[in-house]
Amino acid sequence: MKITPVILSGGGGTRLWPMSRPECPKQFLALVGDKTMFTQTLARVSDRRMFDGPVILCGQSHEALVKNELQIAHCSNASLVLEPAARNTAPAIALAANLEHLTDALLLVMPSDHVIVDEPAFHAAIQRAKPFAEKGWLVTFGIRTTAPETGYGYIQQGTSLEEGVFAVSTFVEKPDLERAKELHGSDDYVWNGGIFMFRADAYLAALTQFAPDIAETTAESMAKASVDANIFRPDPVSFLQCRGESIDYAVMEKAEKVAVVPVDMGWSDLGSWDALYDLGSNEAPASVTEIDGSGNLLRSDGVHIHTVGVNDMIVIASGNDVLIVPRGKSQDVKKLIEAMKQ
Repeated sequence: MKITPVILSGGGGTRLWPMSRPECPKQFLALVGDKTMFTQTLARVSDRRMFDGPVILCGQSHEALVKNELQIAHCSNASLVLEPAARNTAPAIALAANLEHLTDALLLVMPSDHVIVDEPAFHAAIQRAKPFAEKGWLVTFGIRTTAPETGYGYIQQGTSLEEGVFAVSTFVEKPDLERAKELHGSDDYVWNGGIFMFRADAYLAALTQFAPDIAETTAESMAKASVDANIFRPDPVSFLQCRGESIDYAVMEKAEKVAVVPVDMGWSDLGSWDALYDLGSNEAPASVTEIDGSGNLLRSDGVHIHTVGVNDMIVIASGNDVLIVPRGKSQDVKKLIEAMKQ
């Protein structure tokens, strides 16, 4: 049974402002290496012995960007589902699961903007998860913790089902620092990486049980979708009645047969400029001159940046905007975005 990758590309990308913006969020930028995050995600599931053609979910405004990425990646067997509005992950995944050709398919759901350095480890984890997903389990991939991180949710491993596969004991909300230190110090807890595997029918059955309104509106929206070759446009009238909800809240935290596969694969959701610094991608581009400084992340896609005696800072220049923030504080970019909106 081959696996159908379902690639979520609905994010607005504001946490990596000013380079990442709603009109061109981070998955379409080459932030780690010379290829975009989207292209790297496609490459991760390109082995046709293991994977069928991917299903891409994105907003209507990103249709041209996604088509360009597919062309660059020489990916001609993808299906594209254009979401009428952003409604979080539970409805988005339901749109894909309602595709007629995926009725009994095995889905690997993954964001388009994550970093995975060790792809063999990822593929090995997929193989461990696959037998359980085929039997109707909802499987999530848990990331081995490397620090007491407050920006991620955690998963507690329960009973061992097989080597490298555990029943989920509980999901833990993003903790404060003291609690994060406790969780990081325990072998029973892993980060919730937002990557899942399950059969389409198993997911829809769970969604019908725990969030029937989402199941109903997404099914209706896909039943009335307009189709042009491999592009699906869900009915906007039906879909706009759907409430926004994450898959974790809607399904994973409530279902009974939920398993977690821990994996150490050099993962990052690249959720801040600090996360990019931590990956070691700190080599200054040609547009940057740095003298007598250390611990900095300096990036520009145009204007030249010159620093003397500057340490432990993040300076990002894009277009007419320049972000300057101490390292360790880049999560506060969201406060800046809100201030600018006001």
